[in-house]
Amino acid sequence: MADAQTEGLSFEKVWAMFQETDRKFQQTREEIRETDRKTKEIWEEIRELSKATDKKIGDLGNRFGELAEHLVAPNIIEKFNGLGFSFEQVSQNIVIKDAGKKCIAEIDLLLEDGDTVIAVEIKAKPLDTDVDEHVKRIEILRSRASYRHALVKFQGAVAGAIMSESVRNYAHKTGFYVIEQTGDTVKISIPEGFKAIEW
Repeated sequence: MADAQTEGLSFEKVWAMFQETDRKFQQTREEIRETDRKTKEIWEEIRELSKATDKKIGDLGNRFGELAEHLVAPNIIEKFNGLGFSFEQVSQNIVIKDAGKKCIAEIDLLLEDGDTVIAVEIKAKPLDTDVDEHVKRIEILRSRASYRHALVKFQGAVAGAIMSESVRNYAHKTGFYVIEQTGDTVKISIPEGFKAIEW
C-alpha cells in the first residue's frame, strides 16, 4: 500500500507542487506589497486633507480675529470712558522690538490717557493660555516703557467674539478687563468687587 502511494508521487509531481506553492507565496507577497502601497497612499491623502483643513480653520480663526478687532476698536474708547477713564485715542498693532530689532511682543490695541495705559489682546475665542501670554506682553511693555511712562499705570484687557465663562472668570482673576461682543458692538464685563491689576 505504501509502495503504491510512493509510486504515485514522482519527482516531477513533487517539483510541480513546490513550484505551485512558491508561485502562491510570490502572489501573496505581491498582494501584501500592493496593500502596503495603497495604505501609504491613503495615509498620505489623509495627511494632505488634514493640512488643508488645519489651514482653513486657521484662516477662519484669523478672519474671526479680524472681525473681532473691527468690532472692538471703534467702540473701545467710548466703553472705557464710560467707566471713568479719559482716553482720546487708540493705537492698533503695536510691535515691541528688542535691541536687535527682533519682535518680542505685539499689542492689538493700546489706549492711553496720560495716567493709564490699557493693552488689549483680541482673540476670536480666547483661551486661558491667551490670558497668560497677555500677562507676559504687559510685563514686556512695562519693562520697555519710556521715561515719560515711568509713573503711568499699565493695565490689561482681553477681548473676544466668543468668550467662555471659564475664560472670563480666569481673565478677571488675573486682573484683566474682559471685553465681549454683544450684537454689533462690545461690552466690558466687570464682576462685583473687580479690581484691575496694575503693572
